[in-house]
Amino acid sequence: MPTEFLRLLVRRFALLLGVYLLLRLGFFGLNYAVFREAPVGQVALAFWHGFRFDLSALLLLNIPWLLLSLVPGRGHNWQRLVRGVYLLLNGFGLLLNLVDWEYFRFIGRRTSNELSTIGDDVQRQAGQLLLSYWWLLLPFCLLLAALWYFYPMPTGEPQATSRKPQADDGQSNSKKLTANSYKRIATLVVQLVVLAGLVVLGIRGGLQLKPLRTGAAFVQQPAVLGHLALNSTFTFLKSLGYAAPERKDYFASPQQLRAALAARPLPKRNAAPLPGRNVVILILESLGSEYTGVENPGRRGYTPFFDSLATRGGGLLLPDHYANGRRSIEALPAVLAGLPSLMEGSFITSAFQTNKLHGLGSILAGHGYQTSLFHGAQNGTMGFNTFGGMSGMQQYFGLNEYPGAASSPDFDGHWGIFDEPYLQYFSRQLSRQQQPFFSTLFTLSAHEPFGLPAKYQGKLPTGRLAIQPTIAYSDLALRRFFATARRQPWYANTLFILLADHTSQSDAPDYQNVLGEYKTPMLLFAPGQPLPPLPRPRISQQADVPATVLDLLGLPAEGQLLPFGSSVFDPGTNGRALFLSGGSYWLVHADYVTELTANNQVRLYPYRRHQLPATPLVNPDPTKLRQYGDELKACVQFYLNGLADNTLYK
Repeated sequence: MPTEFLRLLVRRFALLLGVYLLLRLGFFGLNYAVFREAPVGQVALAFWHGFRFDLSALLLLNIPWLLLSLVPGRGHNWQRLVRGVYLLLNGFGLLLNLVDWEYFRFIGRRTSNELSTIGDDVQRQAGQLLLSYWWLLLPFCLLLAALWYFYPMPTGEPQATSRKPQADDGQSNSKKLTANSYKRIATLVVQLVVLAGLVVLGIRGGLQLKPLRTGAAFVQQPAVLGHLALNSTFTFLKSLGYAAPERKDYFASPQQLRAALAARPLPKRNAAPLPGRNVVILILESLGSEYTGVENPGRRGYTPFFDSLATRGGGLLLPDHYANGRRSIEALPAVLAGLPSLMEGSFITSAFQTNKLHGLGSILAGHGYQTSLFHGAQNGTMGFNTFGGMSGMQQYFGLNEYPGAASSPDFDGHWGIFDEPYLQYFSRQLSRQQQPFFSTLFTLSAHEPFGLPAKYQGKLPTGRLAIQPTIAYSDLALRRFFATARRQPWYANTLFILLADHTSQSDAPDYQNVLGEYKTPMLLFAPGQPLPPLPRPRISQQADVPATVLDLLGLPAEGQLLPFGSSVFDPGTNGRALFLSGGSYWLVHADYVTELTANNQVRLYPYRRHQLPATPLVNPDPTKLRQYGDELKACVQFYLNGLADNTLYK
């Protein structure tokens, strides 16, 4: 049976959960316009999901109080001290959440580490803020008073007994007292161990692969309900220790910034090239260009099927394509939202992950598409499931959804399901989806430790790198996927986009440079229908995918596209690619590669596919140096400041 102090602990914590429910109700009421399109059932589900975030945040915030509560002591003064710490800590949590009742309207997300980034501004404007939002003090005082009034206190000192043990039974009583003491101590230790385990479990949000993160709130649809499920205490505490990227102020006015940004709208067409088509994006793990045969004539390749797709009718290979990052976690934001990776940390795990975002999934869902994301790894890996929800993917299929999950014979023993069976599973799932559909699959076999199914051991092309046989295996899996898909009724009406997440190991010296480290293939394949002509030369990047898909489908963007990418079929531009490498920002054009160093120096290099000279041009074209330098600075400023201010779409 729980001891008295554990019963008090539970009651005191339940009081906090009740207060946070009231805070969420107030947040919902004052920001109802944001959530009014959500069905009632989904709103109720967001409140239920919010309990998990409340539990995690309150346990994390109240660690000092929990430790003090474990100290034995029933004296009035000690209990007053413990209650004072309780009120102090949770008063701060109340303040954060109440501020967001209004602040959310301005930044479009819950408070994170604003106190460390705009703390001076808040301090300077404290008087004005209090005058404008004085009424928030009323619920603050009421809720704080409720915490004080309803805080359970011990019932009083235990009564002493005047009965003295008789001399003849003193030894017996002594043994009984000793036995009872040991029993009470053992019971207390067990309860403390269980309590510690529950606290750790509550803080990490459950038994899932990764500790609970802010982005987990946005798996639910519509994704905007993630703001309702969250609480400001959680988002603030999770952002502590995160070093926000430094703001940039290269341009004095928004007009100058926009002019230099060189953003491209969707091309105007008389008719859509591929109206109403299904869209399937296959993100191929670690498929660097140097592994393909079609991009390296005269050199051994490991992708015969990919090469055949690139050269047959309906296939279009973009020969000057580049990834926007070097990590898998950076690929999804680029491919699904047109957001390149221009900061050291990933967007998915950053304090900006709850910013306003129009993913390709949400755009196409608005036009009647059924949307889904597939990744055969353990659910929660790299936050793909959470970002899928944020970008508008209505369904997520991970390892948990695969028949047998980790117990399946198709499990590779490390990451998830081998590519060949998973791609066959993917084909079956697509056949169950309502058309038109938009689905993205992320393969995983070509990843360390580069394992292969037993039946393929020693039977695939090998080279000097451990990854090369797994690239050949993934290509074989692709061949069999297309063989199966070709027999499905949806196949002829589907646009396929095949591209890599990033490069990997290299044994080709001509790829071992900054440009080669980002050189990946991208292939568009539309069975039975020619694609529009590609402007030549044409630089492309992962962030071009959303605009390209909308252009081919003939669907409007309506301010939902970021300015970093453009349609690869836009005849008005030769395209560009952006990435961050070695502390420098890089901009790739068809004639020059531009570098913006950490100390704001601009350098030009001549462009040559996947090959960058070791040193920049000594006497670069001053016009190009200024033009491309300003364009790169504009992209960096728009990106970093837009993330910090949540204004990427303004």
